[in-house]
Amino acid sequence: MPEALRFSLLALVAFMAALLAAVTGFGGAAVLLPMLVFVFGVREAIPILTVAQLIGNASRVWFNRGELDWRVVGWFSLGGVPMALLGGVLFAHAPMRALIRVLGAFLILIVVIRHTPKIKAFRTPLKGFALIGAGSGFLSALLGSVGPLMAPFFLAYGLVKGAYIGTEALSTVVMHVTKLIAYRQSSVLPMHAVMSGLTLGPIMAAGSFAGKSVVDRLPERVFVLIIDATLVAAGVMFLGAWGKV
Repeated sequence: MPEALRFSLLALVAFMAALLAAVTGFGGAAVLLPMLVFVFGVREAIPILTVAQLIGNASRVWFNRGELDWRVVGWFSLGGVPMALLGGVLFAHAPMRALIRVLGAFLILIVVIRHTPKIKAFRTPLKGFALIGAGSGFLSALLGSVGPLMAPFFLAYGLVKGAYIGTEALSTVVMHVTKLIAYRQSSVLPMHAVMSGLTLGPIMAAGSFAGKSVVDRLPERVFVLIIDATLVAAGVMFLGAWGKV
């Protein structure tokens, strides 16, 4: 495939991934990561994704800055930062195939569990975000991004639309910065990977801007349905395509 065409396809996928993430709060990595693997390979794809996602998430924080829940971000970071550092160090030697398959099955299970009567009544306690951050930070460092895994807990706390998207994005920014430090220290973040991620960053920011105008017009019920559909799609993608990585 010609280089220009390959980059054009990558740019289009990055824009669509950021638009989806701006609407649902997650799912962008699940869309973009297969394309990055196709172009760069697995080991380079995840650090590149982290750089690009850092910019994409930062733009979502800015577009929803008036609705952030700083207490949630603080408790999430308490567990997320140390575990993201640990996961980033282990990334260079991680057995990714088994982890990705387990994650795919878990994402689909989340949707089923979320619609059982008892789980619908569940509300995430504020201090529980320390444990959620720990698990998310560790898995994110190994798999690139676990937005679908985080989503149900943020929703169960009572965050919706701009408050959910902005708060989840800021929590993810903290994870990504930590992961990049660990990747760099573990020598799995070469300079060309940084530059590739930075090139995709403005494209993802544009997608986030376009998605913000969409989410402001969505009824809350439709918003939650889109999230469930994206969870199932991401789970199928991890079980199918990612099982072959």
